[in-house]
Amino acid sequence: MASTADAAMLVDEEDSKVKIYKDALYDACRASGTDQRLFSQQELLDLGAVPAKDLNMLKTVLQQLNDERLLISCQGPNGLAFKWREQSEAEKYKQCGDQEQAMVYSVIDDAGSDGIWSQTILRRLQMHENVFKAAMKHLIQKKLVSPFKSVEHPTKKMYIKASLRPSDKATGGPWFTDQNLDEAFIEALHAVIYDFIKGKSTYKRGSGVTPRQAPKKGVVKGSAPVTKKRTAEQISGEGGAAAAAGQDAASAKKDVLLPMPAGYLDYPTSSDIAKVLSKTNITKTVLSEEDVHKLISVLIADNLVEQVRMAGGRKGFRIVRPTKQSLQGWAVKQGTSALGGGAEDVEVGPDAYHNGYTDVPCGKCPVFDLCEPGGPVGPNNCEYFQTWLGK
Repeated sequence: MASTADAAMLVDEEDSKVKIYKDALYDACRASGTDQRLFSQQELLDLGAVPAKDLNMLKTVLQQLNDERLLISCQGPNGLAFKWREQSEAEKYKQCGDQEQAMVYSVIDDAGSDGIWSQTILRRLQMHENVFKAAMKHLIQKKLVSPFKSVEHPTKKMYIKASLRPSDKATGGPWFTDQNLDEAFIEALHAVIYDFIKGKSTYKRGSGVTPRQAPKKGVVKGSAPVTKKRTAEQISGEGGAAAAAGQDAASAKKDVLLPMPAGYLDYPTSSDIAKVLSKTNITKTVLSEEDVHKLISVLIADNLVEQVRMAGGRKGFRIVRPTKQSLQGWAVKQGTSALGGGAEDVEVGPDAYHNGYTDVPCGKCPVFDLCEPGGPVGPNNCEYFQTWLGK
């Protein structure tokens, strides 16, 4: 009887050691990196939570953590690796009713925020379809798993953990609404961004506003002394008339946008634009600085905005050809359209860059390969060409 009691005490002591080492190793993993960090066997030993040379103890502790879903075994760059899981997430495995549900939930859990296709789960687990459907039904009822629609795979039945939000890769990010590209939303964002950049990178001639941080004009040593300009009253005869004509010409060009002078340091950055968008009512979606930069990249590709390097390595943006742009904002609706026989508001955007080469219809002609003088289609009978010349 004594030997049996002693054996039981040894087992209890061993279990206590395993529990102590298990908790110590789990806490050390959490303190050493995020839940995405991979630990090799040697790195786990180096944490000092388990005796350095006791590989059997390490094996036992790892098995315990794996059984409790606190540690995940996976393939690392140099072989078998491990990463830790939050206790709250590990507790969800206890809600699985049987082994099949736990297996299905584990595969969906590993897929993360990208989700996973139902057929991929079946192939990976080699599970009968009826068993899979029954397991999935219970997981959905327990709110552990939820189906969702993926922009990347619109025809596939996708599943994701109920506690996760689908990634931008799956949903298309803020540019998609109900799995459809929201072109009107994107156009409105472009308008707001362009108007903000225009307001920060230009100033209106004759407005009396002097752009900030304009470099001061210097006087070169040895240059001729600066003299005051004569007024119109001081100039008589033809000189006075010429001056008046010059003033009239300047008045005609009064309402025009001018670029900021060299050395200007207040061009808006992606961060500035993101902060402005977060304060507007145009969207309830919080756009990151990366999202804003994607929108700006489209404006740059359309030759409407260009990047400017400022002091300190900062990158700002300004509009292209400011003197050619309208004083009114892109987001402002004005004008009329005769489409449909009635007048309606139309969106006014920035003036596009164009010339004879970009306007000529030959570049996008559907029968360009057949076009030649004297042929069935040619410049002399081209309906597109005649329309273009008649503008």
